[in-house]
Amino acid sequence: MADMSVDLVAIERRLWSGQASFVSAQTTEGQIGILHGHEPVLGQLVEGGIVTIVGTEGERIVAAVNGGFFSVTGATVRILAETADFAEDVDVEAQRAIVADPNASERDKNAAEGRLRAVELSARP
Repeated sequence: MADMSVDLVAIERRLWSGQASFVSAQTTEGQIGILHGHEPVLGQLVEGGIVTIVGTEGERIVAAVNGGFFSVTGATVRILAETADFAEDVDVEAQRAIVADPNASERDKNAAEGRLRAVELSARP
């Protein structure tokens, strides 16, 4: 199976860069899965979405993303998120508190819910 060059970048930092065999993202048009050779596409990431990257060694990288875009060519995927957090870096209790806070903005609640979903997804075998 051929691999793709993948970059996961948030405004404040590059989270991950490397070779991958599969990328999945939640977009405003629905869930999309990308393999090497995919038709070129530009998509908008949803608020509180999840990106999953399967590296060439089979490792799975799960990140919560909050808005942004992704670009796909036959051999590259560029994920440009407004914010992004690896699932293993998420403070679950802090995110639950945001979701439960009646004064939290809808944007903050969406981001917190996305982070919690990323943690749940990363825990699956």
